[in-house]
Amino acid sequence: MKLRNGGALWGKWPNWLVGYALLTGVAVTAYAEEVIPDTIGQRVKACVACHGDQGRASNSGYYPRIAGKPEGYLYNQLLNFRDGRRNYPAMVYMVTGLTDDYLREIAHFFAQQHPPYPAPQTPASAQEMTLGAALVNKGDAARVLPACAACHGPALAGVEPGIPSLLGLPRDYLFAQLNNWKNGERKAATPDCMHGIVGKLSAADMTAVAAWLSSQPVANENRPAAQPASPLPLRCGSMPQ
Repeated sequence: MKLRNGGALWGKWPNWLVGYALLTGVAVTAYAEEVIPDTIGQRVKACVACHGDQGRASNSGYYPRIAGKPEGYLYNQLLNFRDGRRNYPAMVYMVTGLTDDYLREIAHFFAQQHPPYPAPQTPASAQEMTLGAALVNKGDAARVLPACAACHGPALAGVEPGIPSLLGLPRDYLFAQLNNWKNGERKAATPDCMHGIVGKLSAADMTAVAAWLSSQPVANENRPAAQPASPLPLRCGSMPQ
């Protein structure tokens, strides 16, 4: 609202405000026009509504932490949602029509965020936690099953450019994604090593892995590794060899 020649455009004010001004004699100037900054931080407000401030994860039990993940991984997932290789209606709706450059800008923003994450207490038995820790950190040689840490890094913080951190993720989300890999609903570039690995896991294995991972905190210094600590145990289409 603006004033012209000292006079108010009364017709555009709420009735209660006009009445207050007339009754009290208070000079009501105008509504300040709200200026929304055109910054990437402002434009990703829609993302943090679900993924939490700075992408740190929410307490909903499902939406994952996206803060600090490798930029290449985040960018690829945004492309996958936009181009139909990954399906979650809310995400598909959000990114439909966005350009590659815009998606890369979003990925870059969240890759630079590193807020702490106090992991929730995950209800799980001691047996589940022991099994989960063993599969994540050691794998199972009898099943030719590599450890999660063999690809995602000893600190489970991910590896540049395309292997994500496994920390800061709610148990329900982790279990759902493992199931999606197993049944082929979630896919990666061929050879799809995650599909092959998860195909060897039982429901009890997946429950244990999800329980153990979701109980681990994320430290401030948790960053993706620049490269794998050792050669990857499998050839994965989504990761340069």
